[in-house]
Amino acid sequence: MAFPDSVLQALATRPEHVAVEHGDHCVTGAELLRMIGTIARGLRSSGIGPGSGVAMDLGVTVESVAAYLAGFTLGCRVIGVHPGYSAPQRRHVLTRGVDTVLTADRVAELLRGAAADPVVQARPDDVARVVYTSGSTGLPKGCVHTYKALSSHWTWVAENWCADTAELARRTSRYLLFGTLSSAVVQDHLALSVLSGGTLVIPRLPEPGAGPLFPGVFEQLRATATIMNVPRLYQMLDALRTKECDMSTVEAIMVAGSPLPAHRLAEAVELLGPVVYSAYGLTEACGITLLTPSEIARGVLASVGRPLPSVEVDIRDGEVFVRTPQQMSGYYDEPELTAETLTPDGWLRTRDLGRLEGGYLCLTGRARDIIIVDALPVYAGPIERVLVAHEDVDQAYVVGAPSDRRGEAVHAFVVLRPGHTLDHAGLRQAVRAELGELSVPETITHLSEVPVAVSGKPDKAALLGLLQG
Repeated sequence: MAFPDSVLQALATRPEHVAVEHGDHCVTGAELLRMIGTIARGLRSSGIGPGSGVAMDLGVTVESVAAYLAGFTLGCRVIGVHPGYSAPQRRHVLTRGVDTVLTADRVAELLRGAAADPVVQARPDDVARVVYTSGSTGLPKGCVHTYKALSSHWTWVAENWCADTAELARRTSRYLLFGTLSSAVVQDHLALSVLSGGTLVIPRLPEPGAGPLFPGVFEQLRATATIMNVPRLYQMLDALRTKECDMSTVEAIMVAGSPLPAHRLAEAVELLGPVVYSAYGLTEACGITLLTPSEIARGVLASVGRPLPSVEVDIRDGEVFVRTPQQMSGYYDEPELTAETLTPDGWLRTRDLGRLEGGYLCLTGRARDIIIVDALPVYAGPIERVLVAHEDVDQAYVVGAPSDRRGEAVHAFVVLRPGHTLDHAGLRQAVRAELGELSVPETITHLSEVPVAVSGKPDKAALLGLLQG
């Protein structure tokens, strides 16, 4: 079966089941199908169809879920607009191949039109979505995924599921949907719940000053699963150390976005139980690896998991290359960047450093996280691992900055464990003993929390900005 037929059929199979829940607003599979068809009909009547660019400037609501699926049903090029973009970044996204923009008001207007059932018009070789990167290093890059790629995807078609994916999907009976639908990983994980007959549960965001969403939202909504980035997991674990919260309904917490140190993964399992998954993926390639609770229980903590069945992984001079039918066909309107990233025989350069050990992928850093100290390359990843292994350190991030004396210098930022103090000399000595003098940080800065990019990943550009004042 192809995408998006797979989603529409799953909804039609359970017409009376609640597919999406947002507070008191509950929509069944049949009602969501009618919303999808009505939005698609309204767009079609205004000249939008297969190959048209539809930008989704939307939050996370029932209507937004319907709008995204309507765009796919029509065979459009669906373009998510991240709410965290700056004005120049928004302008960049909205002026590249966009034929219409859907806002909440526009979707409400379309839903007031004549009701209709969805009719799939998607064509395999057309672009299904353009997913833009965070833009943390400049303007966002648009990753192009075709309908054929999403039909081969590890989540969007149940026939593609391996045993581990099917088990993960089984745990998503009440899937907590939050963040932004412009994110590929958010889109892709909600598919597991929809296709397995679950309910997408959208939380009410807390009022300013009311405290964080997590972990209390699990108790309030009896959610069984969600996906979150590493900084959010850290915040939740910190809260669970001091706050009682009923987490008994939770069956799966997928942690993604950046590598999770082994000791924090172990801590997460200790506090949450055998419900923690870890994954590695890219907007360019979608899901690449998966580490399951059973593997974690066997002591596999320093890996991001095994490659998914449809993903090939090759290590070339220490850098991770992948090839999979679900990967992007290129960057939107950026042929030179595409040529730098995709090889002629279809391998995608991740720019992550890593190694394979017994079939498991271990990440060791970013190929671009190189600091040239005294004309010699120093990698940030190994320094971060030494720092985070220290008893005082909870999180560690390393950047390079220009230095009149050494060309570039190593600078570290750390978040300390509760009750611990910063031991500059001890941390420097730990790095010196493990990696040598060149890798020793010139400065070590204590942060209460790490700045996060719109992608949810630690923002190293912001850290560099702290150094530069």
